[in-house]
Amino acid sequence: MQTVQLAIADSAYRAALREALARSGPWHVETVETPRPGERCVLVMDEVFLSRIALPFPYPERVVLVTRMDSAKLSHAWDAGIVSLVSPDDSPSTVLLAIMAAALRVPKPQATAALRAISPNRPDCAAPICPEAHLAGAKRHKTQ
Repeated sequence: MQTVQLAIADSAYRAALREALARSGPWHVETVETPRPGERCVLVMDEVFLSRIALPFPYPERVVLVTRMDSAKLSHAWDAGIVSLVSPDDSPSTVLLAIMAAALRVPKPQATAALRAISPNRPDCAAPICPEAHLAGAKRHKTQ
């Protein structure tokens, strides 16, 4: 289950987003007064909470920022490294899509094991590969 931190000052918007997340899938939603951007989760916040976080903060690619689209706010978001911006006027489905995209950027705990091997499952027995085995059965080719 993916965790989503909601740090949104507008209580009505926060409640609507929380309800939309509850309907859309297996999300663990936390309403936070102090965002924790270092955790392995998606952080949905508005510009009020963005102004409270010291820059640079870790994992800005996991943040969905709800903001008005004026140049000063956009500049601040880009400086922070945030790539997912939505407007408070966007439909709930658009905001959910941005949250789902950010969730794809959260590494999975088993992802490190998958990077080390072809299969995340440990094989029951490993087949030995040795160069001598290939030479023993080698055939001679005729050359003219």
